Amino acid sequence: MSDNVTNDDESSQSKESMRAISGAGMDRRVEGKKKPWRIMAIAGAVAVLAFLAFLLLDVADGRNLSVSADRVTISKVVRGKFEDFVPIRGRVTPLNTVYLDAIEGGRIERILVEDGAQLEEGDLIVELSNTTLQLDVTRNEAVVTEQLNNIRRIELELEQNRLSHKRNLIEINYQMSRLEKKFAREQKLMESRTISRVQLENTLDELEYYRNRRMVTLESQKTDARLQDAQLVFLTGAGARLERNLELSRKNLDALNVRAPVAGTLSGFNIEVGQSIAAGGRLGQVDDADDYKVVASIDEFYLDRIDIGQLAVFERGGKTYTLRVNKIYPQVKNGQFEADLVFSGQQPDGIRRGQTLQAKLTLGDPEDAVLVPNGPFLQDTGGNWIFVVAPDGGEAIRRNVRLARLIHREHGMGLADVV
Repeated sequence: MSDNVTNDDESSQSKESMRAISGAGMDRRVEGKKKPWRIMAIAGAVAVLAFLAFLLLDVADGRNLSVSADRVTISKVVRGKFEDFVPIRGRVTPLNTVYLDAIEGGRIERILVEDGAQLEEGDLIVELSNTTLQLDVTRNEAVVTEQLNNIRRIELELEQNRLSHKRNLIEINYQMSRLEKKFAREQKLMESRTISRVQLENTLDELEYYRNRRMVTLESQKTDARLQDAQLVFLTGAGARLERNLELSRKNLDALNVRAPVAGTLSGFNIEVGQSIAAGGRLGQVDDADDYKVVASIDEFYLDRIDIGQLAVFERGGKTYTLRVNKIYPQVKNGQFEADLVFSGQQPDGIRRGQTLQAKLTLGDPEDAVLVPNGPFLQDTGGNWIFVVAPDGGEAIRRNVRLARLIHREHGMGLADVV
C-alpha cells in the first residue's frame, strides 16, 4: 500500500513539474522599467517639504535656528521724540491759472507771441477772422441804427404834440382874455343903449366857446402827457437795450482779437496760422508767474488723517520752507489722492512749473515715545512680533509686541533692548 501511494505521489509531482516547465516556456511576466527623472523629482519634493516642516516645527516648538551673523540687522530700542509725519512727493504748479478760450470761432490770421512769453494784461496774443460774424455785426448795426432813428422820431413827435397843446392853450387864454374885456365894455355900452343886445350875446357866446375849448384842451393835454410819459419810458428802455445789443455785437467782433486777461506766463499755446478754432475752443492759458503751489499725491491710507491747514516742510538750498494744505481732492485713483499745498511765508527762489519737491507732511505733534527703527520686519511680521537679542548677544528670542504708527512701541519691549 505504501509503495503505491509513494508512486502515485511521485507521478503527481512529475506531472506538475512538466506542466510548470511547459507553462514557463509559453507565459512570462514582463516588468516595466522605472523612469529615473520621475523618481528624482518625487524625492526632491519630499525633501523640500520635509525641510519646511522641520523649520516650522522648530520655530513653533521654541527650538533654535542658526543664522549667520552677517545676515542679521540689529538695532537698539530707544526713547525719543516721535515725529508723526508722512513723506510726500509733489509737483510745482502755478497758484492761479486763467484759461484762454475763443469767445467766437474763427480762422487764425496772425500770432503775435510764442508759448512761454511773459504777458501784461491786455497784450494782444492772436488775431482771428470770422466773415459771418463781421457781416452779422454790420447788419445788426444797420438795424439798430434804423430802430434808434425811429425812436428818436417818435420822441420828436411827442414833443411836438406837447408844444402844440401848449400853443393852443396860449391862444385860448389870449382869446378868453380879449373877450372878457370886450364883454365888460359892451355891458356898459348896453346900459347906455349904444349897442344892441344881440352884439352883447354874440360876444358872450364866443367867450363861452373859448372857455369850453380851454377845458377840453387841458383835459387832452393831461391825458396825452400821461401816455407820453409811459411811452417815453418804454422807448428810452428799448433804445438802451438796442444800444447794449449793438455794443455786445461790437465786443464779439473785438473778441476776435484775443488779449491777455491777466499778467503772467503764456503756456499750452500750440496753434498755427490758418487753423480754425471753434467757439469756446481752448487756445492756451496764462499762469501766475510769481506765486506757486504744490500738488502732492498721497497714499489713500492717510486720507482720514489729513485736513485743511496741516503743515509740511521741505529743504531747498540749505533752507527749510513751510507748506500748508489748502485743498484736498478726495477722489482716490490708483491708491492715491491729491492735495494742494501753498507756501506759508517765504517762497523759494528759482522754482519752476513742473519741478518735483520732496516734503514731510506733519500728521501730529511730536511726543515722547519708545522707538523701534523702521525696517522690513514690519512687512514680515505685521508688527506683531520681533526677535530680541539676548544680553550675551549669542541668541535672539521671539517676543510678541504691539507697534503703533509703524515705529512707536506700545508694549512688549523695554529700553535698551536690542532687536
